[in-house]
Amino acid sequence: MELSCKSEYALLALLELGLHYDKGEPLQIRQIAAQQNIPDRYLEQLLATLRRAGFVKSQRGAKGGYLLSQAPWNVMLLDVVNCIEGLENKDNASDAVLTTERQVIRGLWQQVQAATREVLSAHTLQDLVEQRNAKHQVDLMYYI
Repeated sequence: MELSCKSEYALLALLELGLHYDKGEPLQIRQIAAQQNIPDRYLEQLLATLRRAGFVKSQRGAKGGYLLSQAPWNVMLLDVVNCIEGLENKDNASDAVLTTERQVIRGLWQQVQAATREVLSAHTLQDLVEQRNAKHQVDLMYYI
């Protein structure tokens, strides 16, 4: 299993906004895209989705851009991934005949999904910000 590119880009964009949360200044799409190496057009679509879901707010004008709409410690990663991937709304029902083998596989997959939800619900955007800052400090010390 891999994190989808769509979710990774959304988390990277939110991480960048989280790193600048204390400044209270909006970041423009091109700034976020350049810093996180995300295609501008794709980021624009993701930010629109995140805005509709209430994770970010946009500010118009010459000094406009995007800001987190709530503190990073209030943004649960599970909520972000659910917003981007629509995980909560996916129906696992299939038109296929539910054989014993399919039941076993479906049961295993439900365990994987539960474990994923558990990990994502245990972390906030602030956790990512702190981990990034700690890693950045270690990387800086390595080069000195």
